[in-house]
Amino acid sequence: MTGMFPLTLNQVVVRRRGRLVIGPVDLTIGQGGPLIVMGPNGSGKTTLLRVMHGVERINAGSINWAREHPERHAFVFQSPIIMRRSVFENLAYPLRLLRRPKDEISDAVNHWITRIGLENRGTTSASRLSGGERQKLALARALIRKPDVLFLDEPCANLDGRATREIEALLQETAVTGTRVIMSTHDMGQARRLAQEIVFMLGGKVHETGDAQSAFANPKTAEFAAFQRGDIVT
Repeated sequence: MTGMFPLTLNQVVVRRRGRLVIGPVDLTIGQGGPLIVMGPNGSGKTTLLRVMHGVERINAGSINWAREHPERHAFVFQSPIIMRRSVFENLAYPLRLLRRPKDEISDAVNHWITRIGLENRGTTSASRLSGGERQKLALARALIRKPDVLFLDEPCANLDGRATREIEALLQETAVTGTRVIMSTHDMGQARRLAQEIVFMLGGKVHETGDAQSAFANPKTAEFAAFQRGDIVT
């Protein structure tokens, strides 16, 4: 489905107000299961995701997809961006932008409302939803367009255990359908549950990449080993 990989970042640098945020970053991402970008707060995880998504300007280097179709990307933020409309209208909006037929929109929206457990709440204002419900709505709104690549920036950071489990289940189902899930987290438990591949960032640089199972069992760097133990790494 995707055909967009590999994604190659070559000597990518991002600076803000003269301060180095990330870089230089050399990274190649192929097709596969969920890729989890890990690291402590301030390590550059969010900036790296934004660079890959194409919404962060780079100061040096290059980013190349095997097949470039930016409209096939979706991004879910840590604090979900929800329109002041009903649940139904929030989900219908991206399909209306694509000028999909009304019947198709209605069928897709009703499917996703049920899938995220908000059946019978289609007319409810999204602003009245709980934090976990809003995050599930944001995820459904991203997935309703069937993106090739789904980026998520710490989507469960502010959620309770139940909401986290529900979102992780949706992400696992999404990965099975062929959508490439690329997500940041500093939660080692979540990374172990979801990751097939990992990228470990520290100080704006990529310190370790590879197969998740191997990386967790035999970290290549002292910094990643310390991070796994819960030590403070800088």
